[in-house]
Amino acid sequence: MDNIILWIMAIAMVLGALDRMFGSRLGLGKQFEEGILAIGALSLSMLGILTLAPVLARLLRPVLVPVYGFLGADPAMFAGSILANDMGGAPLAMELLRDLEKDTVSFSLNFDDTLKEPDMLPGRFPNLLVNGASGIAVGLATNIPTHNLGESIDAVIAVLDDPNISLDALMQILPAPDFPTGGQLLATEEIRKAYETGRGRLLLRAKVHVEDLPSGKKNLVVTELPYQVNKSALLEKILKLSEEKKGILSAISDIRDESDRTGMRAVIELKRDADAEKVLRHLYRVSDLQVTFGVNMVAIADGKPMQLSLLELIRRYIAHQKNVVARRTKYDLDQAKAREHILEGLMIAVDNLDAVIALIRAAKNPKEAREGLMEKFALTQAQAQAILDMRLQRLTGLEILALRKEYAEVQRTVARLEGILHSEKKLLRVIREELSDIRDRYADPRRTELVQEESLPAQEEREEVPADPCYVLRTRLGYLKRLPPKFYAKKEESEDAPEEVLSLKTDDKLLFFTSLGFCYTICADQIPECRMKDRGIAPAGLLAGLEKEERVLRVLPRDLACETLLFVTRAGLVKRTAREEYGARKGRAAALNLKAGDELIAVLPEEAERTLLLVTKKAMALRTEIAQIPVQGRAAGGVKGIVPEPGDETAFALLVPEAGELLLLSDRGYAKRCLLVDYEVQRRGGKGVRTFAFNKNGANGSALVCALPVTDPRRLLATQADRTETVLTTEEILIEGKAGRGKPYLAALMDNVVVSARLLEEET
Repeated sequence: MDNIILWIMAIAMVLGALDRMFGSRLGLGKQFEEGILAIGALSLSMLGILTLAPVLARLLRPVLVPVYGFLGADPAMFAGSILANDMGGAPLAMELLRDLEKDTVSFSLNFDDTLKEPDMLPGRFPNLLVNGASGIAVGLATNIPTHNLGESIDAVIAVLDDPNISLDALMQILPAPDFPTGGQLLATEEIRKAYETGRGRLLLRAKVHVEDLPSGKKNLVVTELPYQVNKSALLEKILKLSEEKKGILSAISDIRDESDRTGMRAVIELKRDADAEKVLRHLYRVSDLQVTFGVNMVAIADGKPMQLSLLELIRRYIAHQKNVVARRTKYDLDQAKAREHILEGLMIAVDNLDAVIALIRAAKNPKEAREGLMEKFALTQAQAQAILDMRLQRLTGLEILALRKEYAEVQRTVARLEGILHSEKKLLRVIREELSDIRDRYADPRRTELVQEESLPAQEEREEVPADPCYVLRTRLGYLKRLPPKFYAKKEESEDAPEEVLSLKTDDKLLFFTSLGFCYTICADQIPECRMKDRGIAPAGLLAGLEKEERVLRVLPRDLACETLLFVTRAGLVKRTAREEYGARKGRAAALNLKAGDELIAVLPEEAERTLLLVTKKAMALRTEIAQIPVQGRAAGGVKGIVPEPGDETAFALLVPEAGELLLLSDRGYAKRCLLVDYEVQRRGGKGVRTFAFNKNGANGSALVCALPVTDPRRLLATQADRTETVLTTEEILIEGKAGRGKPYLAALMDNVVVSARLLEEET
């Protein structure tokens, strides 16, 4: 800002001077005098504000922090921003860059070949372990938890001292992750499993204590949250649950956020006769006061992604540090030897001072003098040039003494550096000393409390509140209902027929897969209980973060029996992912990585002895073996299943048996059945074969609206644009070949086209 002000003042002065030179012909003389005074006053004001800004920030902090929190942000962010400004940067972060200029790591050209960038950072402390990592790529994902700096460095030093240290011994030093938000971490075997295999599930809880009030009431006070849990969203969800006035949470009378600059304090006020421990246990179960952190320690090692255990991660970090320190030592050694070489030349000059002076005085030019020195005293060009560049004051007695002292010091440095390069023991000692120095300067106490399972509030919530059987319905219009068995058995009529029906228990977890490629995990008892004739709840009122254009495609139990799930997108991409990859986290998570403009159209639990049949809107079909689709990670984007023609898109994805029929219905009401045996199994990634011949004039339709596998006679309900519904039986639709044009079964005149069709439930 001060540079901008100076430039404005300079421009104004130049314009004013030019005006005076031309006899005020430009008319800027008076304006210049007035303007320079105004600019001067403004400049002094701005410089004063810039100078006083840190002081004002500190004085107003008690007022601004609560306001910052009221606006929905974490007050700690404000305090942290002021601290960062006061410090002028993060010194610990600079340790990741230390010695970067000493050829410690390799460099490569950047994206446009204009600059060079390091392939990796020197990383003078194990940053991957300390700060963790989270991200996704094509077919890969990583989620490494954060750890305490001091504990992490002690663990590295322990492996340095004993390369064959056991995992149990290492966990005495580094017992568990340490998250910046604090909270509690349940000490289970999952921690050891995560460190041993690189995969595991950690149970995190908020730090909550019960506060007794003089009135006899009790408050639940939340002082620390699990990692990555948003305080505002958490309190909003608890408030919403309490407002339903159902069950245990009806005991909540008020929720307040009393956080300030001293720290976090969220108060859940309970009614007089409420059981605080029981309410807390229920909140742990239905809210983000308790979350699961899925550990997936994937990192780039030897140029490729690898799943690493804790010991393997530390050993690879040590190998990296050995390379960094060795390259730095080699760099420093080269610099020291170069200086030693120059000093040797200067010592020769000092020892032969008179001859050197005479030679230089006799020379016609510097080149002749340099060559003469090289020839007479057997010097190199660099040494001779250093003698010529030496100032006369270096010839005083004290300077000559300092020169000899520097030469001796450089010789000791060279010997020390050569010793490090030729001794792995000395090299490891350097690494150990530098790590210890960083630990002593920057280490802080552990924030996340590691607690034993029995010390947490009772885990027997499911026993106190027994799970009841229920039915979860997703209707054709997208609404969700939960029905007790007695209501479902009545088979009441409803305008919005069920699209999916799941038989569950109230404590079962459900996976909601949406068109934008996300997976939402909730408990069945979070869906409001209804009758069949009730409308139900919209997904947006139940799934936090659901976007306006996002639709629920499939609802599945988390503990589904199948091993893998199949995903199909509108662009024809397919993916198989292990079912256990989903449901590890509460709330929203990526189900797959969709490309721009693409959309998820189907989620299918894998079935034995079934093949995948993909059908496009323009009636191209491809049948392929499920085994041809590779199993990928949760956040992978998938591989090519079918390649639609331009203007076409994948519309249907079906798991079909070897025998049976495929029912096809066009938007003009033309339908046919084809034998599944006519669809040969192909390799994925092709364009498929024609399965419905459309007339050029569009008389029999221009797009398919239904493709269903049929093995037994069923009733088909077709819906047209004006909401007219027609019931057909599959038996009355004739069987034709793949090249058949179908027969008219519905009168779809003008714009009253067929928009959808579905099989009706069999009457029992």
